[in-house]
Amino acid sequence: MYSCSRQRNCLIDRTNRNRCQHCRLQKCLALGMSRDAVKFGRMSKKQRDSLYAEVQKHQKSQECVGATAVSIPNKDGVCGGEDREEGLSRSYSSGGSSSTLSDLDDIAALPDLFDLPLTPKESSEYCSLELHGGRASTGNTSNSSSASSSSSSLSNQNSPQQTMLDGADTTGIHLLHTHSLTHPLLKRTHALLDHLSDDCSITDLERITQSILKSHLETCQHSAEDMKRFTWAQYTPEETRAFQNKAAEWMWQQCAHHITNAIQYVVEFAKRIAGFMDLCQNDQIILLKAGCLEVLLIRMCRAFNVNNSTIFFNGKFALAQFFKALGCDDLVSAVFDLGKGLCRLQLSDEEMALFSAAVLLSPDRHWLTEGQKIKNLQEKVYLALQHSLHKSGASDEKLDKLVSKLPMMKSICNLHIDKLEFFRLVHPETAYSFPPLYREVFGSEMSLPDSTNS
Repeated sequence: MYSCSRQRNCLIDRTNRNRCQHCRLQKCLALGMSRDAVKFGRMSKKQRDSLYAEVQKHQKSQECVGATAVSIPNKDGVCGGEDREEGLSRSYSSGGSSSTLSDLDDIAALPDLFDLPLTPKESSEYCSLELHGGRASTGNTSNSSSASSSSSSLSNQNSPQQTMLDGADTTGIHLLHTHSLTHPLLKRTHALLDHLSDDCSITDLERITQSILKSHLETCQHSAEDMKRFTWAQYTPEETRAFQNKAAEWMWQQCAHHITNAIQYVVEFAKRIAGFMDLCQNDQIILLKAGCLEVLLIRMCRAFNVNNSTIFFNGKFALAQFFKALGCDDLVSAVFDLGKGLCRLQLSDEEMALFSAAVLLSPDRHWLTEGQKIKNLQEKVYLALQHSLHKSGASDEKLDKLVSKLPMMKSICNLHIDKLEFFRLVHPETAYSFPPLYREVFGSEMSLPDSTNS
């Protein structure tokens, strides 16, 4: 299926294994992996057989299309078209997705996609996360001014804030919540809060909060007011059925474009988080690739209507069943469940902004070179978030509940990668046509095969 342009002797290791799929395949086979294991990865025999049958079905359909095209150059004569439209109707969940972060061998090409290095002209307007104020005394709990909610909104953009593909069955994902309250970040945050006076001042926390809130409000696709205006704009049953009958390839394309547009806003948000620009370019890209979907999931609660369980998609609100054509019911359902859970927390713009920044500045991403520096930045953001919660009179449990969403968010990100890989196997040409930024963020292996021979 793949060919090598470098004399078939490429070095294959952890950092550059995706540069040559042919040599990677040969190395895996030489080390004793079966062809099925190499092709389909770690999954149960039942899942593997189902996926293999799907790929075979698609290949036969393509062969039939080719034969028909030779004799009858009429699109109406294509054999198997209906089968291909049903190509992703099966539910597939992987038990072994290791990471949402693709390998970094193509990192030299990413600055152009992310518009890096990050040097926004407005950077001087955003305060540094380094602490400038004096230390707060133990009794200093002075009232601070609340964050201003006025700011420019990017309402000229047409794409939805999120549109996280999918909906209908989250088996396995909820299990993570039983352990979520023991998340190490939660323990570390509480330890920091116990020694607030030794670390920073209330003034410092207010400065951090105002800076990140400003960045968040200026990089939201739709304001809360925009969403209120669209509240009653919902897809009719007839419109929903029309989308359900769309080909999987078409629906994936639509969602990929919407997600890509939303990612660009997250990139702008990251640029404006002071301290992020000071990280090395390698770490900036790693944090964006690993964390942008999690930030989109957080922002999703602005595009989610908890009253009727609908999400904003392309100008109207849609039910989970609307995305049936994707063939990812379990992923869609997980996203909708997370949306409901986040909406119940009733996050303010300030809380959402700080939580998004803290998630983006995650020091536990693989292959970071300045992990301690990122950890320090994240801890200050979490301190600002806790201060914001206390200032608004929220209970101490609200931060715990927020952090408890992190395992489910990571599970959704991993499941999305699994679904994308499945789609890539069945529809490689369509996957290759996804926007470059989407392909780089979510799958460095999404390259066009050199030949169709298996």
